[in-house]
Amino acid sequence: MRILFLGINYWPEETGIAVFNAGRCEYLASQGHEVTMVTGLPYYPQWKIAEEYRGRGFVAEERNGVRILRCPLYVPARVDARKRILHEASFVVSATLRALGTHRPELLYVVSPPLALGMAARLLSQVWRVPYLFHVADLQPDAARDLGMLRPGPFLSLLYGLEKAAYTGAGRVATLTGGMQRKILEKGFPPEKVRLLPDWSDPNLFAIPLEIEKRGLCEERGWKDRFLVVHSGNMGVKQGLEVVLEAARETRDHPEILYLLVGDGAARPALEERARAMGLGNLDFLPLLPREEFHRLLAASDLCLVTQKREVGDIVFPSKVMTLLAAGRPLIASVSPGSEVARVAEEAGAGLSVAPEEGSALAGAVLSLWRDPERRRRMGMAGRNYAEARWSRGAALSGMERAIKELVSRKGGG
Repeated sequence: MRILFLGINYWPEETGIAVFNAGRCEYLASQGHEVTMVTGLPYYPQWKIAEEYRGRGFVAEERNGVRILRCPLYVPARVDARKRILHEASFVVSATLRALGTHRPELLYVVSPPLALGMAARLLSQVWRVPYLFHVADLQPDAARDLGMLRPGPFLSLLYGLEKAAYTGAGRVATLTGGMQRKILEKGFPPEKVRLLPDWSDPNLFAIPLEIEKRGLCEERGWKDRFLVVHSGNMGVKQGLEVVLEAARETRDHPEILYLLVGDGAARPALEERARAMGLGNLDFLPLLPREEFHRLLAASDLCLVTQKREVGDIVFPSKVMTLLAAGRPLIASVSPGSEVARVAEEAGAGLSVAPEEGSALAGAVLSLWRDPERRRRMGMAGRNYAEARWSRGAALSGMERAIKELVSRKGGG
C-alpha cells in the first residue's frame, strides 16, 4: 500500500509527536508498505531550526525505508498565539505544495496539530479521491480556549469550524486516550468513526533497573547524595511549570532535595529568569538530553513530575506519562482531578495526584514520598506493570495498521 503521512514533527526530533510519527512510518515500511512522510525542517522543542538544516528549503531524505520530504516553515524565536498561527500556516502551505508533487497514495495519514493540516488533507483527498485518517494528538481549539490563549470570538469560532471540517471529511478520526475520544464524540461524531489509536512506551525503558542507580551520571554531576525530583520534556504554557519553582521554594530547607527541569520550550527563558530572581539553589535546568543520557538520568531519578495547568483536563495526554511508568519511576501529577493523567496515576497505583498550580501541595507530596522509599518502590513497580499491560509498541502499531487497511478497503473511507 502507498501511504502518505503529513505531520509537522519527525525524526531527528527526540520528544513528543515526532517520536511516534517516526515509529508509525518506520513500522509500516518494515511491513512492506511504501511510506512517504511530508514534514517540516526539525525545530522542536528548541524552537530553532536544527543547525544542519538551516538555510535549506525543500529537502528529500530516506531513513529506515521511509522517504522523507521536508518543507520550509517559519519558526519564531519567541512563541505567542499570533506567531504560532503563522508558524503552523507556513507549514500547511508548504506541505500541501510538497504533497501535490508526489505520486498519488492509497491513503493519507494526517497528524494534528497543526489543526489546519486537516484542510490540506481534505484538498488532497478530493484531488486524489483517496481517504484520509485524521490523527488528533492535541485538541487545539479546546486547549486555546481553556488556557486563555484565545478569547471567544470570530477566530476561535474559525478554529472550531476547521476542526469540524477536518473531522467530517476524514474516513476515520483517531486519538490517544479514552478521555480525548469522549471529547470528540461529544462534538457530535458517530462512534464508529472515532478510533482509539494510542501511543506506546519505548521498549528500552523497561530495561531501566527499578532500583535507583546513583553511580555514573550522579557522580559526574555531583548529585550522588541528592534526592532527584525530575520534570522532563517540553516547557510550554500547558505544563504550568511555575508550580515546580514554588515547590522548590517551599522545600528549600531540605537541601538534599534537588529539582531538575530537563528539556526546552517557549517558556524556558521566563522560568530561568524567575528561578534566578527567587534564588533557588535547589533547582537546576538541563538541556534536552540524547536518549541514552536521558535513560541514565531516569535511572538516577528518585521521583518524577507531570504538571499541567488546571484548565488542561482531557485535551492532551503527555507521552511522558508512558515514559515514566515504563521506566518504573514513581510520579507526582500536579494536574486537574478529572484529567486522564490523574486517572491513569490512580488506576496504575504509580504515584500521587495533587491540585494543579499549587506549589505547597506539590511540595507536600514531594516531602511525603522523600520520607517513604518503600512506597516509592511499590509505585515504580506498579507503574511498570501497568505500562507493560497497556502500552505495548507491537500492539499499538499493529492496531494502527489494521485501522488503515480497514479504511482503504472501504474504497473511499469518508
